Amino acid sequence: MAAHAAAVAAGAPGYRDPATGLFVMTSRSLADRGTCCGSGCRHCPYEPA
Repeated sequence: MAAHAAAVAAGAPGYRDPATGLFVMTSRSLADRGTCCGSGCRHCPYEPA
């Protein structure tokens, strides 16, 4: 959660997950899309469909 908070504070669209090395989108970046993509994103700000 610290990596997510740091990315949001910096205005970055996402961050590298320290455990997996995968790029993870921030909740702010996902909210800017306007709708849920249905992919089960870790920080999805939308209600599950």
